[in-house]
Amino acid sequence: MTRQVGNLPADLTSFVGRRRELAEIRRLLSASRLVTLTGVGGVGKTRLALRAAAEQRRAFDSVWLVDLSTVTDPALVAETVAATMGVRDEAADCPVDALEQVLSSQRTLLVLDNCEHLRDACAVLADRLLRAAPELRILATSRQSLGITGEHQMKISPLPVPEPDRPLNRRSLELYDGISLLTERAAAVLPGFTVTEDNQAAVAELCRQLDGIPLAIELAAVRLRALSVNALVERLRDRYRLLTGGSSAAVPRQQTLHALVDWSFQLLPAAERTLWTRLSIFPSHFDLDAVEAVCTGDGIERDDVLDLLDALLDKSLLLREEHGGAVRYRMLDTLREFGRKRLSGPAERRSLQRRHRDHYFLLARQADAEWFGPDQFSWLRRLNLEQANLRAAMDFCLQEPCEAETGLRMALCLTDPCWLANAYYNEGRHWLDRMLWATPEPTVLRALALCADAELVLTQGDTDRGRRLLAESRALAERLGDPEALAQTSLVAGMAEHYAGDYAKANPLLERAVAEEEAVGNLSGLLIALITLAAGVGYLGDRARATELFERALALTEAHGECSGRAWVLAIFAISLWQGGENARALAMAREALLLARDLGDRMNIAMNLEIIAWVQADEGRHAPAARLLAASEEIGRSVGMAPCRDRRFAEFHERCLTDLRTSLGDRALSRETRRGDRLTMNEAIEEAIGDRAERGLARAGETVAEAEPAPPERPPAAEPSPLTRREQEIAELIAQGRSNKEIASALVISQRTVEGHVERILDKLGFASRAQIAAWMAARGAGGRS
Repeated sequence: MTRQVGNLPADLTSFVGRRRELAEIRRLLSASRLVTLTGVGGVGKTRLALRAAAEQRRAFDSVWLVDLSTVTDPALVAETVAATMGVRDEAADCPVDALEQVLSSQRTLLVLDNCEHLRDACAVLADRLLRAAPELRILATSRQSLGITGEHQMKISPLPVPEPDRPLNRRSLELYDGISLLTERAAAVLPGFTVTEDNQAAVAELCRQLDGIPLAIELAAVRLRALSVNALVERLRDRYRLLTGGSSAAVPRQQTLHALVDWSFQLLPAAERTLWTRLSIFPSHFDLDAVEAVCTGDGIERDDVLDLLDALLDKSLLLREEHGGAVRYRMLDTLREFGRKRLSGPAERRSLQRRHRDHYFLLARQADAEWFGPDQFSWLRRLNLEQANLRAAMDFCLQEPCEAETGLRMALCLTDPCWLANAYYNEGRHWLDRMLWATPEPTVLRALALCADAELVLTQGDTDRGRRLLAESRALAERLGDPEALAQTSLVAGMAEHYAGDYAKANPLLERAVAEEEAVGNLSGLLIALITLAAGVGYLGDRARATELFERALALTEAHGECSGRAWVLAIFAISLWQGGENARALAMAREALLLARDLGDRMNIAMNLEIIAWVQADEGRHAPAARLLAASEEIGRSVGMAPCRDRRFAEFHERCLTDLRTSLGDRALSRETRRGDRLTMNEAIEEAIGDRAERGLARAGETVAEAEPAPPERPPAAEPSPLTRREQEIAELIAQGRSNKEIASALVISQRTVEGHVERILDKLGFASRAQIAAWMAARGAGGRS
């Protein structure tokens, strides 16, 4: 028999990305004799396997592709492999014997493509051939592993696409394989198509909506012959109707995305199909408890859920994720939409949505009840993870008749542990406003929700609207005579006057709030009343009374293991101490509050403590660091919608500090340090504020910790502090040495893609367009010059 060299097809289109995956396949094939590429339909398993096989061709005597997609009878698997390889031996009892004989005498790479519907037969054949042919390697593609000894499974993920809200520019988009694939395929059907400033946002959104799935992106690209990118994004609500422009040469199940997903669906047992459709009710990732609460019954027992989830994971129809040690599951949007279309009808969908809402309403109530206590960190993490589910639950309350009141209760429960704690003020206002509009009945619930809405509004500095909401809440609370609502309105009224700087008017309201909140047992309200009253009393000059109130507030947090409110007590107490000239205590207290706020993710508290530390530094003559922290504080505050002048006294301190810095540094130096502060990430700003980053940086520059002021004119100019991170500085130094990205990756033991990302960020930070400019900048810094 004449030896065949293989049958790998020639590429008809370019291959985009997947460099890391190709390298990993090469490594695995050198260590394992069976590698199975698994992943959701359309993710590109076949194309990746073919490219990997083509790259490995020289290492084998022959490379064969066996397409099993059209084989429906398991008994024909071995026959199909033999026929593909041209193996014929009439004397053999079965084709497997002939395959064993041929493969045992040569080094072969066998690509078994589309094994999922013939999993058992493929597993038996692969096991037998691998035992008989020691030089055989098998690269399989399947929705799930074959499950035999020695197999190494490699999950293939969708192509990388930009995350939502990530700043975009043309160079950064080129780093994403999903964008590159769309651009290349679009240019093939629409010559001249490129990513421009006008369409870059739409291109990124299109690839996000398609989950980075290569097949979906390629089918979408075909539609760009008739639609603009923006129009295609708008019409993707019914993606299965649109994405039907696949190649007519493809097998039928790949001609449309619907057919591709339906292929997977029909292969499943009934219980797995049922769970798939029910899981589609979750808008994002979810945990096991949620599945058991929402999806069980009518054919799915609670005890079976874990096994069914495991089966869907094994078939690549679910993704498993870990968030802070918690295991969660996620279904790609494409599969979720297919599952929703497979629900039996509107009645089943509403039933699932109601069960989904009930589960997350109970979660919100539990979070609210346990918020003031030692579990705040875990509740913050949990609610942040469940944000999409909470939104979907509240949206159901608005869409479904007679459910708005439950939605209002849910929104109220989330005010403290979710929206105030995370500084999600706009989010909270959005839901409270909608729920209040849908529930106009004069109830205690409405009075409390109006007051919560007013607090969020006032926190953002919208005084007029906040006072209107508060007046309506107070009138309703007085009419109904509810003690809890009256206590809350007293508190928020006192906060409003405090923000306005009228402490003589605010303090009596807050004194009343302290008594009323304590009487009704609202510990969160009591703590806020104590903090605000302490600040107001201190502003009027009674520092002893202020200290007493602050210490009472700290004792309250300690008694209950509470952290979020404690961070605020420490921050406001630090201001009081700073006003009294106790800079050392104020700095220590602000830093403790900053670290607590960082752990909690409370960006508003972080912004405030950065500002307080800047005031202390400015008073101590550390003007440059103070200017940077002041700018970083403002930037973080803007990111959460925090009005810098919400509290009048706070605004006065801010302006006084800014004036002092301008006088000390001069306009030019202040502007320079402000730009540096604007460029700091939140974590970098925190690191500088607690001392480590500033002291390390100054020590490297040979400066004292006390100050990094501009050098006198008669001295040679010193290099400015670098805006680059430590890793970016290392890479910039290697660029200056003339190293390529590949050489840098090798030197630093990181991937080349990571290096490319760092280089992109260095160019953006420095405002440069080439590596030569980076090298020149580094040379200037080395000579002590200014960039």
